[in-house]
Amino acid sequence: MSQSTVAGKDLYSMDKLMRETRQLAARYRQTTGTSLPVTGEIARFDAAKALGLKLIDDTAAGFDAIGHQHWPDQRLVIKGRTLFEESRNTTPKIGQINLQQEWEAVILVLFDDQYQPTEMYYASRHDIQTALERHTGKKKRGGMSVAQFKIIGDRVWTTENGSELSVWDNQAG
Repeated sequence: MSQSTVAGKDLYSMDKLMRETRQLAARYRQTTGTSLPVTGEIARFDAAKALGLKLIDDTAAGFDAIGHQHWPDQRLVIKGRTLFEESRNTTPKIGQINLQQEWEAVILVLFDDQYQPTEMYYASRHDIQTALERHTGKKKRGGMSVAQFKIIGDRVWTTENGSELSVWDNQAG
């Protein structure tokens, strides 16, 4: 992926559009108390930009991006979750993970209440499938909490440090 384009589009223009989308979504949430359904698209953009992924525009593909220098040729699903102050007292969930689709891993992008990315996690299909098989009920259908994803995944990016791909491995030791 070229540094100047994301999915074939001018990065400067996309950066500007995403900045405006974040501001609008945050203002809308503050005003109405409900969220605009934009977190997924912002997550795709941020993950591609931060981790050097090639976005896939085909929504029927069952995955969102292809790994490049990290995770070469892996088909990646990208999930996003905005953590609002009031959700810190609950168990925030990520969107359903479809195990019937063909993909190798999931990237989870976490956002603050201004829709700014704070952390990104990577979990392999094997680790996700194993975690989901341990649980019953809702989780059997592909639902998982943010906390559970963080336990099984590796943190690969933070606001403070940027990419942590060579530094962080919470499964070691």
